[in-house]
Formats: sequence, structure tokens, C-alpha cells
Amino acid sequence: MKNTFSAKSLVKGTLILSMISTSLLAFGCTSTKPEATSSEPAAASSEIVEIGITQIVEHPSLDLIRNGIEAALKDQGFDSSSNLKIDYQNAQGSMENTQLIAQKFNDKKKKLVIAITTPSAQAAFQAVKEVPVIFSAVTDPKGAGLEAKGITGVSDMTPIKKQLELLKKLLPEAKTVGMVYNTGEQNSVVQVEMAKTIGKELGLEIISTGVSNTNDMPQAIDQVLSNSDVFYAHVDNSLATAFSLLAQKADAANIPIIGAVENYVTSGALATDGIDNYDIGYQTGLMAAKILKGESIDSLPIETVANTKLIISKKAATRFKITVPEALKENLVD
Repeated sequence: MKNTFSAKSLVKGTLILSMISTSLLAFGCTSTKPEATSSEPAAASSEIVEIGITQIVEHPSLDLIRNGIEAALKDQGFDSSSNLKIDYQNAQGSMENTQLIAQKFNDKKKKLVIAITTPSAQAAFQAVKEVPVIFSAVTDPKGAGLEAKGITGVSDMTPIKKQLELLKKLLPEAKTVGMVYNTGEQNSVVQVEMAKTIGKELGLEIISTGVSNTNDMPQAIDQVLSNSDVFYAHVDNSLATAFSLLAQKADAANIPIIGAVENYVTSGALATDGIDNYDIGYQTGLMAAKILKGESIDSLPIETVANTKLIISKKAATRFKITVPEALKENLVD
């Protein structure tokens, strides 16, 4: 049979194939991912991601923060039952343990590390070099040396002025305010100094005693209660761990407690006008989800929780024979 393809046809066909190949190569080198057209976050990946959560100690305040983190991640598509694996580590109040946990997370190259409280965040920032670090419940990020690249988070700076003003409204005759704090917690030291400055403006004398560990709390609490009209329980991990003891001793001494967070009130304090620990955690979890979806940690500034909640315990008000001002009665809780 006679071949019907001429040399000219062959050359023409070759040129067409070459043009098609060139077009395909050019298309393959161009991103097909559409540009973002809305502010809504991208969908979570079905790939299993592993993150580390390090917490200095277990107590209700910090546990609420962790619960909030996990809830926000789930709401954003990262569920521990499907595509998320959480390696939770508790340092049991040991600074050495915080460092060991942070080093472990770095060695295992977690996708992300979340550090709850200042000591855990400082340890993670020093040890974790390969992945982003998000902190939660750090009172003074700048003072803690945590304003830097590769780390961001949510501050739990307590609205101290609001809380001391509430103290004045409920206990107008009070002159001396007791505080006990852990001298090893930089965030706690900052709050005591702020309380002293604000207290002076409000005509309150702050009587404070520092301790180096939880074992010293009972004696310090007794000492402060014996010289105070009211106790101010700020955000301090050692104090939170010993809060049930504080509540017992304050009750026996007939000294009311103004708390920094809501769960202090549910555990025996008279009142608070503070931020909610669960909200702190939830806001932290939203930041974590953004990073897991591809955002750069350095594009996310440090955040604070703006909203506060004022609550007054009916039981404590009755116990201490406190007349709650009419304007505050709507904030009474059982």
C-alpha cells in the first residue's frame, strides 16, 4: 500500500504537537489555586495534623482555657476524632518539666505548639525552633520576652482597675487589700505592682506576700488575712491551685474575696468583673486554626480579650452581710 503521509505533512504535525506541549507546560507552571475573595477561613484539611499543648499545672482556670482551645479547633474543622491529634502535656507546676516538654515537642516536630501560661510559653519559645508557637493566658507578653517572630497568642491581662473599683462599690469601708503571689511567675509580679499603683489611686493599701512554691501558700495566706479587710485573688497559678484552701481560710477569718476570674466566684469568692477563661482559650484556638490552615504566624498580632463579665455571689453576699447596690443586683448569681 502506498504511504499517503508526505514529509511536509510530517513536519507540520510535529510543529502542532510541539505547540500543544509548550502550552501544557506553561499551564502546569501556573498556580490553579484561586485568589481569596472572602474573609472566611479556608476549609480544614482532611490530613491528620498533630499539635502539642503544654500546660504548667492543672487547675480549673487553665483547664477551661484548654477546653476553649479544643472547642474552637473543632468548630474550625479540626476534630480529635478525625483529623487532629493533640499531645497534651502537664508540667505539674515544675519549671524543669516545662522545658523538657518543650524540647520534646521540638524534637517531634509538631505542626504547632500551644503553650498555656507564661512559664510554659517562655519554655516553648526557647526550645521550639521548627514550628510556630501560640501562647494562651500570658499576662504581659512584652515583659515575658514573647513579642518576637515565630510566636503569638492571647493575653489574659486582668482588668485590675475594674476589679478594685468593684471592691470599693461592694465594700466601701475596706482600706487594706491582701494579695499572695508566686515570685517566680513574672505575670503575677506584674499584676501585684499594678494593683499597688491602682490601689493607691483608689485609696486602698495593698498588703502582699510572695511565695516561691505552693507549699508556702498556707502560711502566707494566714499572714495576709490577719492584716486585711478583703483579699484580692488575681491570676496566679500557685494561688489558683490553692484556691480552695484560700476560700476556707478566708471564710473562717470572715474576710471576703474579690476574684480575677469567674470560676473563683463559683469556688467561694464574693465577686469578679473579669474575662472568662473559656473565652481566652476559644480565641487562642481560633488563632491556631488560622495557622493550621496556612496563615503565617507572623501575620497574626498578639490579641487580648476585651469583654468582661461582672458577677456577684448571692451566697457570699449573704454570708458577709453585704448590701449589694441596686445598680449591681442584676449581676447576682446563685
